[in-house]
Amino acid sequence: MKGFFIFGVLITAMLCFTCKSSSFEEIKAQLPDMDGKSDGLYRGDYVLSGSPVKVVVDVTVKDKNITAIKIIKHFCSPIGKKAEIIIEEVIKRQSLNIDAVSGATGSSKAILKAVEKALQ
Repeated sequence: MKGFFIFGVLITAMLCFTCKSSSFEEIKAQLPDMDGKSDGLYRGDYVLSGSPVKVVVDVTVKDKNITAIKIIKHFCSPIGKKAEIIIEEVIKRQSLNIDAVSGATGSSKAILKAVEKALQ
């Protein structure tokens, strides 16, 4: 019984390490062309594959610029919550080419992808 427990812990640790080290880094978000984007409120969501992270955002656009981003739902670990600060940089830079928040890479990428989906 103890051997199965240790085996389960090792497999879980390997899966978590693999997911964090490779797949999260490969996720890239790109801001869609804003030229044709009308003023308004746009909703987007993103589920980070292989993790419990799910994000729903509302993005406000005015004069072809992102003026506000509201996180409607963010299911993640307590550490992932610190990624929510990334929305300030998105608005400031008008870009999704933003570095992930250290320690919250998965949530950072999910937030950026949810914004991208909202504006597509």
